Amino acid sequence: MIDLHSHVLPGIDDGPATIEGSLEMLRDAVEDGVTAIACTPHVRDDYPTSAAAMEEVLAAVRAAAADLAIEVLPGGEIALDRVALLADDELRRFGLGGNPAALLVETPYVGWPLDIGAITFALAARGLSVVLAHPERNAEVQQRPELLEPLVERGVLVQLTAASVDGRLGRRPRDAARALLERGTAHLLASDAHAADVREGRLGAAVSAVGDTRLARWLTEDVPGALVEGSALPERPRSSRRRRWWR
Repeated sequence: MIDLHSHVLPGIDDGPATIEGSLEMLRDAVEDGVTAIACTPHVRDDYPTSAAAMEEVLAAVRAAAADLAIEVLPGGEIALDRVALLADDELRRFGLGGNPAALLVETPYVGWPLDIGAITFALAARGLSVVLAHPERNAEVQQRPELLEPLVERGVLVQLTAASVDGRLGRRPRDAARALLERGTAHLLASDAHAADVREGRLGAAVSAVGDTRLARWLTEDVPGALVEGSALPERPRSSRRRRWWR
């Protein structure tokens, strides 16, 4: 599996404080079957991470994790209100999984930003595609999952948090995540892990919850792999309506 949203880098945001904590998270990921993980520190007002800072800490983690069977990739989780403040070069250095044409953009937890369509359109005009992080945890999306449909029609991809899908984050994120999967407006799963904690990581638990092997592979291998490579997204697998997805 490929995990394209995690806060593994130490001392740079609200992830682990030390590199030992980072290594513990990476060992957990390897045990769970993750072969590549993107380090996506927050880029927002409370954590105004620069691309240079991300790259410096990433290099240290890569060196420390050299003996682990996992590829550690660059990235950043960029707040909507920071996007317009960053130059193209800075944004591309935060490219998701090392793909300079893809950005992980954070969905706010409260309120639905009315300008999100304009922001994602402006990024597309700059040659940057958007992966929207954890919208199922937004209260407005929980009530109205159809809010994402116009964005997806314009090419925005949707990332669900694994712990939402399998219910570890509660009923509302779980129900919203499943509604988005049913509607076909979700494209990848990621841990969004901040610590070595079963509640936060463990993509494997979400894969089991999906229940459909082909869809789970598409969400955790095919789509993330295409994003890292910068290749065309594979077609979403068809699932039988008669089959019970959720376990």
